[in-house]
Amino acid sequence: YHDESEADPDQQQTEKPRTPSLASVIGEAVVVNSLQSFCLALEPLIRRVVSEEVENILMKHSLSVTQTSPLRIQGLEQSPSLELIFNKKLMLPIFTGSKIFDADGGPLQIILVDTRGDQQLVSTCLPHPIRVEIVVLDGDFPADDRNTWTSEEFNNNIVKERTGKRPLLAGDCLTVAMRDGFAPIGDIEFTDNSSWIRSRKFRIGARVVPGSCEGVRIREAMTEAFVVKDHRGELYKKHHPPMLEDEVWRLEKIGKDGAFHRKLSAAGINNVQDFLKMSTVEPQKILGAGMSEKMWEVTMKHARTCVLGNKHYIFRQPNCTITLNPICQIVNATINGNTYSIRELSSMSRGYVENLVRQAYGHWYSLE
Repeated sequence: YHDESEADPDQQQTEKPRTPSLASVIGEAVVVNSLQSFCLALEPLIRRVVSEEVENILMKHSLSVTQTSPLRIQGLEQSPSLELIFNKKLMLPIFTGSKIFDADGGPLQIILVDTRGDQQLVSTCLPHPIRVEIVVLDGDFPADDRNTWTSEEFNNNIVKERTGKRPLLAGDCLTVAMRDGFAPIGDIEFTDNSSWIRSRKFRIGARVVPGSCEGVRIREAMTEAFVVKDHRGELYKKHHPPMLEDEVWRLEKIGKDGAFHRKLSAAGINNVQDFLKMSTVEPQKILGAGMSEKMWEVTMKHARTCVLGNKHYIFRQPNCTITLNPICQIVNATINGNTYSIRELSSMSRGYVENLVRQAYGHWYSLE
């Protein structure tokens, strides 16, 4: 090798490059050939080692996922943030064979809510539809009025029909699709009463159909506990409020086909309107039917909740015309060409006004 430290720079510039010898070229070729052969021999070994290491890493990763996933699912099971709820309470009482409505008289509706965020219920939805099933629950579930439960507890408290009976819930929409976090429930009804289970009460529940929403726990919905009565009980149910055309036994303290009912029918009092007209004109006849003053007060209080509507009746005489409401109370009167309001009529002779009302009552079915 040339020693550059001792060489003269001027001489270095004038020296010509040396041509490599044949021996050196052959030596380099032998070395290169040996390296290529070594690499070719080493390649299978490297491939096998890399493959084994990749497999080991994948196995460890798969084991890690298998071990951690149940923990995640268990956490979701214990405290889910998503849950189904019925958006309104039920209209009570409920009878077998009768359609079930919410408190406003509309169909039942289920919505999906998120409880995160200071435990406030916020409507939410999933990116895909889910199937929701309607079931019947024992009225004693959950115990101690808890507001948390597991899917297993919920499923264990589903009530099935009695042996030999039809399915407890009937309807064409016991399984519905929830889209955009909302699921309307159509016509459903009970086929059996609730007197045969220990709690004597049912709840209506809703759960996600298994397999409809994998990987996330959505807590089930349930209504308040309620009694389901036989349909024949509805035949004797009182109406609140009563209607003018309702039969008179729909009023409190008057039993169907009972003593008071028969006496009122004998006096020509068949419906609520008849009862209120009679109480306006001749209340003593109703009391004469055998009703005590205390019973009279309860029945009258119930009857007065009746919606009268806007229909008026006109009674015409040669010198007067009076207008009455559906229960024979004067609205206004025209006497000798002068029109009087109720307040003005009160200052007139009471006997004269009462006589006009009785005459109108006597001709009720011929009034305009």
